[in-house]
Amino acid sequence: MMQPDWERYSCQMALPGFDEKAQQRLQDARILIVGAGGLGCPVAQYLTAAGVGNITIADDDAVSESNLHRQILYTPADIGSLKSVVACERLSLQNPQVKLSAITKRITSGNVSQLVNSNDIIVDCTDNFETRYLLNDAVVIAAKPLVYGAIYQFEGQVAIWNIVNADGSRSANYRDLYPQVDATQIPNCATGGVIPTLAGIIGCMQANEVIKYLTQTRELLAGKVLVFDAQTMQSRIIKLNNNNTVITSIQPTQEVGVIDAEIAKAGIADGSMQLVDIRTDQEHDEFNIGGMHFELDELADNLDTFDPQKSYVFYCSSGKRSAEAVKLMQEKLPQVKVYSLKGGVSTW
Repeated sequence: MMQPDWERYSCQMALPGFDEKAQQRLQDARILIVGAGGLGCPVAQYLTAAGVGNITIADDDAVSESNLHRQILYTPADIGSLKSVVACERLSLQNPQVKLSAITKRITSGNVSQLVNSNDIIVDCTDNFETRYLLNDAVVIAAKPLVYGAIYQFEGQVAIWNIVNADGSRSANYRDLYPQVDATQIPNCATGGVIPTLAGIIGCMQANEVIKYLTQTRELLAGKVLVFDAQTMQSRIIKLNNNNTVITSIQPTQEVGVIDAEIAKAGIADGSMQLVDIRTDQEHDEFNIGGMHFELDELADNLDTFDPQKSYVFYCSSGKRSAEAVKLMQEKLPQVKVYSLKGGVSTW
């Protein structure tokens, strides 16, 4: 007889191969969702609705107006509030049976192992390469699975990494697909755009992989990547070889100095700091707060512009591109003091 509190799950439990034991596995599971943005919102919503017992959502970012077209857990009233906190509050209303926890700190090499080890499966809903590699390496070392998702413009990708094969080997991981990526050369959603429905589609696919893995039903996207085109509504599967990348340690994360708008304004006023707009030409022409201007992929060719005797505040729309600019400067010109404007140009 079905447990009284499982009535809400009766339709999924009626599926062939999806019985009370499968539902119990969902209820007993511990999930870590990293990123509460365009992908993290639908992932968290559907896993909460499906009855996953313990969900931790990690995101140190705050809601901004440009998020609202695709990050469907949030409203205009949430602008400025921490995404992970708001998400947990909304999802608790959706399903009070689920234990939801918010982590508002950035995932780093110092805390990633503990977070990965305390969960059964990790869901990568991030939007930066440093965290993707960090999560990937941590799950490989911990022998845990990770569900990957990525979106850009009209195309999305989904896969599940590091699954045990029948012969005891492990399926491919992120480094098998992308051994190394130069983040400064890859455009993101802020510059290239993204159709909002794609976030929902790919996020739902990620949630689907989590449910299949936990309930042990159907074939997983292991050893392959699903690529989906929202314009043509076509998808294709790219098969990958088994894991052949040796990962034995977690690389230290690069700390990025951030600065609040008020402190930056004071530095600009007394001449000790200079602004650098790292956005596109179009964004700069539409609105800017002054300073030098280089697109992110142009920065490496203009390093001789920077004076070691000065401090620089890089800015973009949200703080993500400016953080990448700071990382590049720290690598190429460590003698120059550089900061990323916290929250982006809208905080100015």
